[in-house]
Amino acid sequence: MHNHGLGAWMTKRRLKSPDKSALIHGDGEKVTYRQLADGTDRVSALLWNRGIRKGDRVAFLGENSPDFLQVLFGAAQIGAVFVPVNTRLAPPEIAHVLTDSGARVLIHDPEFAIRVTDGVAAARIAHVIETGNGEDALTRLLTEASRGHTDADVTLDDPAAILYTSGTTGKSKGAVLTHQNLTWVALNCLVDYDVVSTDVALMISPLFHAASLGMGALPVILKGATIVLEKGFEPGRALELIERYGVTMLSGVPTTYQLLADHPQWAKTDLGTLKKLTCGGSAVPTRVLNAYEERGLSFSQGYGMTETSPGATSLAPDMTRAKQGSVGLPHFFTDVRVTDEHGVMVPRGTVGEIEITGPNVFPGYLNLPDSTAAAFSSDGWFRSGDMGYLDSDGYLFIADRLKDMIISGGENIYPAEIENLINDIDGVTGVAVIGVPDATWGEVPWAILTVRAEASITLDDVRARLDGRIARYKLPKNVVIIDELPRTASGKVRKTDLRARFGA
Repeated sequence: MHNHGLGAWMTKRRLKSPDKSALIHGDGEKVTYRQLADGTDRVSALLWNRGIRKGDRVAFLGENSPDFLQVLFGAAQIGAVFVPVNTRLAPPEIAHVLTDSGARVLIHDPEFAIRVTDGVAAARIAHVIETGNGEDALTRLLTEASRGHTDADVTLDDPAAILYTSGTTGKSKGAVLTHQNLTWVALNCLVDYDVVSTDVALMISPLFHAASLGMGALPVILKGATIVLEKGFEPGRALELIERYGVTMLSGVPTTYQLLADHPQWAKTDLGTLKKLTCGGSAVPTRVLNAYEERGLSFSQGYGMTETSPGATSLAPDMTRAKQGSVGLPHFFTDVRVTDEHGVMVPRGTVGEIEITGPNVFPGYLNLPDSTAAAFSSDGWFRSGDMGYLDSDGYLFIADRLKDMIISGGENIYPAEIENLINDIDGVTGVAVIGVPDATWGEVPWAILTVRAEASITLDDVRARLDGRIARYKLPKNVVIIDELPRTASGKVRKTDLRARFGA
């Protein structure tokens, strides 16, 4: 038997860099690659001894920790499938993930015990293990487990993980990611982000998200670099860790970087070691670019989704200004095209649906053949459901989600274009543009905002800022300020909720 997937990674890392720090966590505790590999062996032995075999699903619900990675790689060693569960999910959502995935094992942090009760019962999970040092908890069980791991015959086409998409309507779908998908997305990162073995990557985003796992932890581990692993994000602590450990890599979303730049310690923190900043989720506002460029820093921006493991494109730091607003070029081993409603490629500069192909693209959704078939074109490209265009140089620009597009007086309006401009208004902390029914135009755009406590922003302020920068028919017809934007468990704005609230 031979394991060609992620299950072989720890064994090889133990051989190549046994004494190198793989992880730094908590109050400075270091875990070498030898220790991480030994823990992974014990997890695989523990699972094997409990009857878990190739293809069985092992769910994990917990914060960032060495346990998360040991369970991921331990499951992979015996060909089991890892199912990370979003810690922000409500009990019914957790129950759906556990039952839909068919999980046989659930390993969870103690604080989630109450939330998993219904799901464990509904899914009839055979083995439930808490992390920690209790009598029947994971740490003690691993201490008592055999160090010899059980290898399995695993190919790159076998499933490695099932990640549940944070759908804005209906129940989330399980995206099946293969060992090939997760290996190639890591290789894309090595090429396009120039990850090296001396890097120190600060991980402040949850590993249960595809971006943190596929483009954060995995490429760093593949290269034998070091992860500073945090359970959550607190700007002051993040700045302190950057200086303490000489962090070279940091990834996040625009809000992450804004909060860092707004912190009182920003100007006092030595950021001299930072070399690689990656940002996803949405375009980086100009004010954030300015704050970092003043410190000699620039961003790699990108685009992707769970179904592409998740990276599809990246914008190099030296093109941040020249191609501002773009999400870049396709990753090295990935291709992107833009098509019309008939699946025909459109000319450069024309908005259409973004389609993606490459070894990082998933094979389909778990137990959903119709959804899987609908997600692919007739010639096998993944249909993202996002609208965008390629410029004359092949750089991708995102217009919006197909389902969020507003049609006003026969004109297509893409909310993301408006949102990016409003985000640059001082005092705005969040924005969502939705279409509201209108007797004359069919739909008109409204801007729903959250603002800083001391800010006062009116419709006239917003329209004045945008007038001349976008066509007048795209200008919001109303501005509504609310306390908080409704979001999914992964942080995406639930525009369906906003349309239900304001679009009646």
